[in-house]
Amino acid sequence: MAAKRAENNPSSGGTGVTTPGLAAEQLVEAFRQMLFARNLSERGFILQRQGRMGTIAGAQGQEAAIVGSMMALERGRDWVVPQYRELAAMVYHGVPLVQIFQYFMGAPRASRFPAGTKVLPIQIALAAQLPHAVGLGWGLRHQGDDGVVLVYFGEGAASEGDAHEAMNLAGVRKAPVVFMLQNNGWAISTPLKLQTAAESLAARAEGYGIAGEQVDGNDVLAVHEATARAVARARAGEGATLIEAITYRMGPHNTADDPTRYVEPEAFEPWEGMDPIDRARERLGAEGLLEEGVEDELRTAIGEEIAAAAAAAERSAAAGPEGLFEEVYADPGVRLLRQRSELIEGNR
Repeated sequence: MAAKRAENNPSSGGTGVTTPGLAAEQLVEAFRQMLFARNLSERGFILQRQGRMGTIAGAQGQEAAIVGSMMALERGRDWVVPQYRELAAMVYHGVPLVQIFQYFMGAPRASRFPAGTKVLPIQIALAAQLPHAVGLGWGLRHQGDDGVVLVYFGEGAASEGDAHEAMNLAGVRKAPVVFMLQNNGWAISTPLKLQTAAESLAARAEGYGIAGEQVDGNDVLAVHEATARAVARARAGEGATLIEAITYRMGPHNTADDPTRYVEPEAFEPWEGMDPIDRARERLGAEGLLEEGVEDELRTAIGEEIAAAAAAAERSAAAGPEGLFEEVYADPGVRLLRQRSELIEGNR
């Protein structure tokens, strides 16, 4: 089952609005979601630099890979298992935006999502979410639920043992999982060439007995089409798919990183003109779907929405020492309750 290759070219993909699963209004919505993802990343960086929020990993340059895939799921039916860069997908599938900010501001309760929200919490440990995603998908099948699980990870996480074990098990059990591998070229400061000699990470799928496909990760339509195919396969009981979305990290790995220390300026040259938002704008303009002034209106509304959520998060009570014990056990034992009491008393 050989992996399909993508033509990583700004002009790749169709030019019409007949893309399977994306009507004209959905194309505009995809553009709005990409603007939302970019703004959320930028606002997060500002808040972190101001000392108002913890370390955050932005999505700059990877918006098409995130948005194209998240919109191929059915909200309320399918599950999203994020790593740490897919904040827009979490919000799109039901996580309140204010809780995203609360999480990065240290509120333990922020990862307790509203009932019925089919999104797992942010995962910082590389690849640790992949076995969970497979277990979730396998469990859905045992329960007679036809939901599909979309799990995000990067090429750095793909080098972890958890990734291999999870995809191998998904193949054995035909788990309804879509593995969205965002290959952005760097595992923090480690380039892809130092991680693998393989030309395609998607080609690994054959060894796991699952479908594999490599796509242009900066083309929102290409990503959506590939993910829609994978979701359809999973829902039909045909098993998992590994999608390698070729993209590029336009900024640092996170707010604790300085890419100027290890990325040579010429490394960006092949990616000039490949900004996924610019490409989406160009496509919408060519189709007559983006009227003059609409983007400015979208940006203003998105900015206000994000600013309001950040302000609301800051107004909520900050976690005190007792926060170490919150949202951990439904029924904490006597020993933990005693430790909690001693800690609180000692900090008065």
